[in-house]
Amino acid sequence: MCIAIPGKITHIVNENTATVNMGGICRNVNMDLLGGASESMLGKHVLVHVGYAISEISEEESEETMHLLKQIAGLEDIDTFESESQ
Repeated sequence: MCIAIPGKITHIVNENTATVNMGGICRNVNMDLLGGASESMLGKHVLVHVGYAISEISEEESEETMHLLKQIAGLEDIDTFESESQ
């Protein structure tokens, strides 16, 4: 089974690479499978697998997928605790 992690494009590095925020962890991601990186992609959500953005998704789908991944990993209580303490 392969897992793709949802994230939000926060910065364009060059025509092939963008920085993607995946649950607070930012990584440079190859955008070639989506036609390259451009300023028009800033703020969009993508699924990332082994360093490549493989598809664009909605913000809602991104949030739900991240929530489910955290739930599976047993990390959902951390988010609840952090938001209650702020």
